[in-house]
Amino acid sequence: MTTLAALEPAAIVALNSLTKGRWQVKLRAGVVGLGKQALDDHIPGLQSSDGAELVAICDENPEIVREHQYQLRVGGYTDFREMFKSEQLDLVIVTVPHHIGRAVIEAAAEHRVHVLKEKPFATTLSEAQELAKLCGDSGIQLMVTLQRRFNPIYTSFTQLADQIGTPFVVDAQYTLFIDDPSGGWRGMAAKAGGGCIIDMGYHLIDMILWYFGLPDRVLADISVAARPDRTYDAEDTALIHFGYDSGLYGSLLLSRFIGPKAEQIRLVGSRGIVQLERGRIRRLTNGGESIESLSREQSWPSAATAQIDYFCRVIEGLRPNASGPKENLAHMSFIAACYESAKTHAYINPKEMV
Repeated sequence: MTTLAALEPAAIVALNSLTKGRWQVKLRAGVVGLGKQALDDHIPGLQSSDGAELVAICDENPEIVREHQYQLRVGGYTDFREMFKSEQLDLVIVTVPHHIGRAVIEAAAEHRVHVLKEKPFATTLSEAQELAKLCGDSGIQLMVTLQRRFNPIYTSFTQLADQIGTPFVVDAQYTLFIDDPSGGWRGMAAKAGGGCIIDMGYHLIDMILWYFGLPDRVLADISVAARPDRTYDAEDTALIHFGYDSGLYGSLLLSRFIGPKAEQIRLVGSRGIVQLERGRIRRLTNGGESIESLSREQSWPSAATAQIDYFCRVIEGLRPNASGPKENLAHMSFIAACYESAKTHAYINPKEMV
């Protein structure tokens, strides 16, 4: 029989974190940015969290702050810098337009507040490198929100992939329809960092890197032609080819103008196919016949809470930060390679950009 004394220290830490039950004292959390993501996911996630409690909210719109401050019975601010000065926060959830993210992270680092940030990590690779250094120098944990990593549909992918022989091609897509790609800050590359690649595409890029690692070459074409009657420079559609020296290669279609909404990754191997969709994963024969499948409802409200509680464990040193600054430099190098390839019409090695 294995005893605690016989376990490695890391195993003891993991076991203790699983058996400890509820936290003795919850971490004090703030939320900056009261858009749909915060109101639908993060605030309900905090309300169900074992590890953290919401104590302050911040948004530039005073009416939104007043409404939710009253409903939630927490401190309300229109200036995140004032919130950090006035509140003794342990962590902050950041859900702001991409170009504002850096300023919030810098203010959090100044006050030694840990950051759970909505994707993307940064607007450019150079900004990401600077923020990674800032987090390291200040000693704060930063974790980028990648909810699919907390959904059993997505975490079971590698187990099924082990059963299809030698994989050789990946076919992935994430598309949805937005009537006006030029609308708001998302239509401006200077503020958003780009369009569908860095924004909605961040999630699928994370899946590619999580399952297969950073590719050795990337070739991308992008479009800003979906609405020729509008002026915008953040791409509405992108087709990305990527490859590995191992022989695996694939393509990724991203678009915020192609409906209906669809998200899938299909991995083809010598003895079968794994097809991952939002809410369902299947193992198929090479002829397309279903062998086994796993599905759940389209929404997974527990993922928001699981993500917050996991981050609390990261802060306490009980879990590794698998989506920290260092890891997201790979995401940003992939994205930077896509934009560089689109400009030069040549293959780019993202590993050389880090």
